[in-house]
Amino acid sequence: MTVATPESIRQAIFDFPDPETGRGLEAMGQILDVQVDDHDARVTIGLTTHSLPIADEVRQSIADRIVAAYPGLIVRVDTAPHPRPPARLGQVGLRIKSVVLVGSGKGGVGKSTVAAGLALTLRRLGAVVGLMDADVYGPSIPQLLGLEGRPAINDQKKIEPIRLANDFPVMSMGFLIEKDQAVIWRGPMLHGSITQFLGDTQWGELDYLIIDMPPGTGDVALTLSQAIPIAGAVVVCTPQEVALLDAIKAISMFRKVDIPILGMVENMSGFSCPGCGKTYDIFGRGGTRDRAQELGVPFLGTLPIDIALRIAGDEGRLADVIAEDERARAPFDGVARALVRGLASRTQVHPSRPQLPTL
Repeated sequence: MTVATPESIRQAIFDFPDPETGRGLEAMGQILDVQVDDHDARVTIGLTTHSLPIADEVRQSIADRIVAAYPGLIVRVDTAPHPRPPARLGQVGLRIKSVVLVGSGKGGVGKSTVAAGLALTLRRLGAVVGLMDADVYGPSIPQLLGLEGRPAINDQKKIEPIRLANDFPVMSMGFLIEKDQAVIWRGPMLHGSITQFLGDTQWGELDYLIIDMPPGTGDVALTLSQAIPIAGAVVVCTPQEVALLDAIKAISMFRKVDIPILGMVENMSGFSCPGCGKTYDIFGRGGTRDRAQELGVPFLGTLPIDIALRIAGDEGRLADVIAEDERARAPFDGVARALVRGLASRTQVHPSRPQLPTL
């Protein structure tokens, strides 16, 4: 049996793809330490916060590769922080690694709850995340998160977003108008507000900016596609046929403006009665998975009707449930990890190019 050494283990994993860039770990300086003692090996890999939601999977995959090369070796893989600031993104100069749109073909499918829950889950799993409410006519993110206040203008003439727990920036038209006030704008004003939310807000350095899109197939997607590079879109729908038909239109819209489809999410997929323990498929089940397969797009997971999440959203406590209720948040964990896993798979096929440091 070939004896493992620190050098040979490095060689075994030197080209293992970094989930964020798709480039080899050795080339990215992420093999931080390798120790071998008899039949045991301990490897420390640097991982960026962008990839932390799938850290467990990365550790297991690296361990599997080493064991395949050295059968019988007991391998432990640890991860350590690997700082990598985002480069400037687009003409507006955002320092954000991945901008993800959450859209739907129609209203009433829980899109805003999914967008907020996805952003909060990525944050809970270790990523640095911001949330932008682009649903100018019907902003609901402030209500879901229990946030209020008026954004201030800082010394750099930038809009200071409202922050949840000081580390989660949120921007919404809901912070700029009274709750009972309607926004009555034509297209150019809508375009201007979206551009201002992006370019004039002090987002800071983020791994992910989740953007809650307005329902339907309006021109906000076109505005965003022209303003900044978009990592892709997540399309939310419920299982019944009428919602699936509208979801197909949303997918068509994103494709027409060259925004990749990261996947579909089936919301309100069954209801588990807390009283009797039975599951009722109120709106059906599985239709989204089938349609995603037909369309050739990833299926990210199902989110059941959950009373705890519904009450939390109404009371502005969605962040508390995502942070504290393991049962209620479990479906969101699955969707968030599937999203990051999909991004990692894409960069593995098309590795990013080395970037010069930005000043």
